[in-house]
Amino acid sequence: MRPTRPSVPLAAGLALLLSGCTMIPAWHRPAPAVATAWPGGKEATVPLPDWRHFYRDPVMQRLIELALANNQDLRIAQHQVEAASAQFDIENASLFPTLNGGAMANVQKEYARIWSLSQTNGPFYMRQYAVGFGVSAYEVDLWGRIRSASQAAFDRYMADALNRENMQLSLIASVASGMLTWVADNQAVLVTQQVLDSRQHTYDLVRQANRTGTVTALDVAQAESALHDAETSLQIYTRQRAQALDQLTLLVGTPLDDATMRALHGITSLDSVTGFPDVPAGLPSDMIARRPDILSAEDVLRAANDDIGAARAEFFPKIQITAANGTASNNITRLFQSGMGAWNVAPQITVPLFDAGRLTAQLRVAKARRKEEIARYEKTIQTAFREVADALAGRDTYLKQRHAQDALIASNDRQYHLAIARFQAGYDPYLTTLVAQRDLYTARLGGITTQLQTMANSVTLYKALGGGWTSTVPPRPTASPGGHIL
Repeated sequence: MRPTRPSVPLAAGLALLLSGCTMIPAWHRPAPAVATAWPGGKEATVPLPDWRHFYRDPVMQRLIELALANNQDLRIAQHQVEAASAQFDIENASLFPTLNGGAMANVQKEYARIWSLSQTNGPFYMRQYAVGFGVSAYEVDLWGRIRSASQAAFDRYMADALNRENMQLSLIASVASGMLTWVADNQAVLVTQQVLDSRQHTYDLVRQANRTGTVTALDVAQAESALHDAETSLQIYTRQRAQALDQLTLLVGTPLDDATMRALHGITSLDSVTGFPDVPAGLPSDMIARRPDILSAEDVLRAANDDIGAARAEFFPKIQITAANGTASNNITRLFQSGMGAWNVAPQITVPLFDAGRLTAQLRVAKARRKEEIARYEKTIQTAFREVADALAGRDTYLKQRHAQDALIASNDRQYHLAIARFQAGYDPYLTTLVAQRDLYTARLGGITTQLQTMANSVTLYKALGGGWTSTVPPRPTASPGGHIL
């Protein structure tokens, strides 16, 4: 009588999988441990512009585009996202049985020692052939251990993807700041070169006046000292300009082409850089919803919460199923004939009885790491709040500082021209002119620094509020993971 072939228990296993529960604790986003409003009551709901509408200078846009295409740190972050995606696929694949196909041939030579086994004492051969497919050690996820691990892998993938977005946001701001730094250093070189030319001219005049006995040798020495001081400053700012270009090239990730270099050298002052639009300050809740580093910290916290579910499920029995279906025969010619079917089913249940506290310790570790990630999440929010508050304080003070610096430059310029006129008329010694010239030079360099800080603060505020990125992260699923990330 031919035995009845039962179906392979794949459908039953999937049904159990889908009906199983999870032991992941209910998710509650921690309340942000920051104030409910910005210092000074700065509030607005105007959305931040896209980075191309904020960084409006064409040269700056070109540098940012090159950096987004070539920066190595951004490439590393992208590869980390791809690795996290693959890790999720690995964890997610455990939710489904692995179906393997195979063929087997076994030929065994034996010698008869008992008359009933053979008519002669010579060798005889035992043969076995089989072809089939089956499932090996498939775990039925009744308690959600595998799904918890899969969900944790997905949350970590989301965190890595958001980290990549945050790195892109930081890269854009760094390129903008790097270009501003180079322009400021280049402007300082040009100003110092003008001062050097002026001091060279003054030195020549003082030497000529010394020959006629109009000025003293002390005046000549003071003029020469001022000349060498300008020469030293020129080399300092020339070196800083070269280093700023090296840093900018590193951020861009590729040597700057001739057209970009010509355009960059065409910007002779920070006034030549297209200004930034005014950045409105958003509420803390808006900031939290916008900044990718905060969203990433939240996903890491979600993953730690998922790990608790996986640790809890370890306390419950594990059910594994091994099953196979195919054909078997001791004669290869009859392997695929009718009646050669063969199957086997081997369910196995494992119950943890004694492990010297290992599972309990694993659960404690998972809970401790969740508390750790809660603290890290709250610190990320606090750091973001401080960055915005600092940038807002800078915006309120840098503009006033720049106006005061401009007034100082104008005052020192008048003082210098009056001093040099009195020196040429013979009323004052050269030292008065030298002091006025140095004060004017210092004020002009201070004006460059203040303008750089003002523009860099706008970049910082825009970045701190979470502006400049468009999410390419896939939406969070509303159900348990069940597919690949593409």
